[in-house]
Amino acid sequence: MLHRTLNPADLPDLDLIQTHCYSASMLESADVFAGRLEAAPDWIWGIQDDEGLCAYLFTYPVHRGHLSPLNSGFHPAPDGDTLYLHDLAIHPRARGHGLAHRLIRHAWDSAQTAGLRHSALISVQDSERFWTAQGYRTCTDLNDHQHACLASYEQPARYMTRALA
Repeated sequence: MLHRTLNPADLPDLDLIQTHCYSASMLESADVFAGRLEAAPDWIWGIQDDEGLCAYLFTYPVHRGHLSPLNSGFHPAPDGDTLYLHDLAIHPRARGHGLAHRLIRHAWDSAQTAGLRHSALISVQDSERFWTAQGYRTCTDLNDHQHACLASYEQPARYMTRALA
């Protein structure tokens, strides 16, 4: 399986994967995906198998405590201290092969190389236990703006963080 950065030619496959992984209320538009690929091209990776793209991870550097609302663009912080994992999805045909862990570890390594000290995400669709096993912990100390971002996701959604060092 090939691990690589993603580009606009991957948009149809990204859309296909998300439709297999998320409920209708969680789907994000192709325009938003395209904007993210443009905003953070070095922070978005995928894995390709013999049938095509089968897994992806959208991330970008932010300041700790920054939450991204669902279906919104990325605004990377050049001086950020946190790698924000916005979207990890594995096509059903590729599950059970450790692809999620492979993408996450690559993201952490890239973040540490870039000097980022933390990672954060919003867990959705009952994924909190998976993320806890990766070392993330739920953070409930959020301001009104952060609560509004969190509320844009199908509930329950949890903001979670972990140290990278």
